[in-house]
Amino acid sequence: MSSHHHDHTHSHEHHHHTPDAPAAPVLTIRAHSGLSGDIFLAGLLRMTELTEQETEACLTAIMPELAGSVQLVRKEVNHIGGWHANVTLPHQHEHRTLDDILALIAACGMSEEGKSLASRTFTLLARAEAAVHGKSPEEVHFHEVGALDSILDICMSCELFCRLAPSRLVVSPLPVADGFVHCAHGILPVPAPAVLELMDGVPVRPFAGQGETVTPTAMALLKALKADFGPWPAMRVEKKAIIYGSRVFENAPNGAIFACGCPEEHEEM
Repeated sequence: MSSHHHDHTHSHEHHHHTPDAPAAPVLTIRAHSGLSGDIFLAGLLRMTELTEQETEACLTAIMPELAGSVQLVRKEVNHIGGWHANVTLPHQHEHRTLDDILALIAACGMSEEGKSLASRTFTLLARAEAAVHGKSPEEVHFHEVGALDSILDICMSCELFCRLAPSRLVVSPLPVADGFVHCAHGILPVPAPAVLELMDGVPVRPFAGQGETVTPTAMALLKALKADFGPWPAMRVEKKAIIYGSRVFENAPNGAIFACGCPEEHEEM
């Protein structure tokens, strides 16, 4: 066994490498009808089980004006109860560049690991938007994305993901539909161009509804968090939640199932 490894007590933070530490959890997201920043946020709040006080502290650390902006609420769709993130933000019409956002992240009170994930997510988003509009990432102005909404969804999701510290994130193939989405650039076909840009190598499947099922924020988060795609992982389920988004689809509940637990041994065959 691993008893010949010297146990350096100072290395307890690096729990991924300590042989005696409990196995890091596996997180799976089963996106039956879509994935957005607010679905990510609600799902990770349920998986980390933060108290209201801890949630507030987290939000304030990102930006003081985000305090009080998120409420995790019960929501029913077709008589099935789940969770939804109610987000109310102060109005800000600032157009922020990638540099503005990266500076904001660097200066905020998030963990270093959270900052690095959030910066990576925004950089991926800016590159995708830049490729779509034929600009450099530095020239991209975030309208919807740079609005507080995305800063909230991305920074908070990255911080919560680091607290959960899963060894793997396994996501179902993404549901993709036809249709249109309204945004700052007018009416665009879906998947939105920035989502399409980030879609290389991602398994997708048809979805019977119409409209945007996967948002650019969610797509950038999946890439930044290095999601694997596939069926349910072999795991012993310890936490689970049905999460609903804000969009309403006629023939499907909008949302995803989040589940977290111990990896089962027989998975690594």
